[in-house]
Amino acid sequence: METAWLDTFLATPGDDGRVFCGVVDVRRDGDVLFQAARGLASPRWGVPNTLDMRFDVASISKLFTSVAVLQLVAAGSLDLDASIHEYADLTDTTIDSAVTLRHLLTHTSGIADIAEEDEGENYAEVFRVVPCHTITTPRDFLPLFANKPPHFAPGGGSRYCNAGYVVAGMAVERASGASFQEYVEAEVLARADMASSGYFDKRFAFPDLAEGFDPAEDGRLEQNLFAYPPRGAPDGGAFCTAGDLHAFLAALRELRLLPADLTDEFFTPQVASADGGRSGQGFGLEFNDVGYFKDGESEGASGILSHLSIWNADVVILSNTMDGTWPLLGEFVRRARDDRSDDIHPR
Repeated sequence: METAWLDTFLATPGDDGRVFCGVVDVRRDGDVLFQAARGLASPRWGVPNTLDMRFDVASISKLFTSVAVLQLVAAGSLDLDASIHEYADLTDTTIDSAVTLRHLLTHTSGIADIAEEDEGENYAEVFRVVPCHTITTPRDFLPLFANKPPHFAPGGGSRYCNAGYVVAGMAVERASGASFQEYVEAEVLARADMASSGYFDKRFAFPDLAEGFDPAEDGRLEQNLFAYPPRGAPDGGAFCTAGDLHAFLAALRELRLLPADLTDEFFTPQVASADGGRSGQGFGLEFNDVGYFKDGESEGASGILSHLSIWNADVVILSNTMDGTWPLLGEFVRRARDDRSDDIHPR
């Protein structure tokens, strides 16, 4: 895999006149192929990003939720195909009793979302109505979606749904007897040697947390304080270093997080693409013609954890801006497709 182009790309302004802000970490079999940190972790104070900076990884966090659920399935505390009503108090909601954890983790439940982004809603608007600082547990999200009509019957379609992971997180709490964040920090992050990562409450002072900023309409940089609850939840918001995300993949591959059968399931598409190709949706991971990945985006945060099969390389890109990741990711994908062959490497 050739990486000489990266330094030039990272220094080149995009169409909006801005250069990349965040970190890039590319590895193969644990060996570093390229690392870089660019831009400011705090535009307010002029603090630069470093490779040790912890970024809001947005929906990449869903991978931790999936692993937590599958761990409890392996322990016999949860069943992927039982009604979610067995594991979460969903009385007086529109969530069908036929919905299962399998549906929730593969975005096939049909339940309504917190913000229907396909219909033009966004989370910043939701949390202007319901102050985000009042959302401190998975159950606190329920009034934001649980009484909306479903989009389709369970298993009757596929629609990306943050709320599904919130409900899955409620099941983790019921089965484990711990708060969602406590369980994941102890049983997923710690076991994966992700020593710098966690669900940090942004209302308090923690070192080395990149602050999320995006340009407002008037050109000023606006911080994402009111765009999402202050502490991460089952659908997103964990803070991680790039190195810790590499450690997460290594722990999965080395069977330190899940038994062999569920590890195989984790790295296998569960919902096939409509065209029957290599793409598909897994238990959090998504699969396409160049490998597998999980990306995330919210105000002041974007990132991806990706395995590019043609190079047998793992790529982590994290940015403390909403659109910072995507131009660089697009160039990786373009180059991977240029080099693509039928020799697809396993995990």
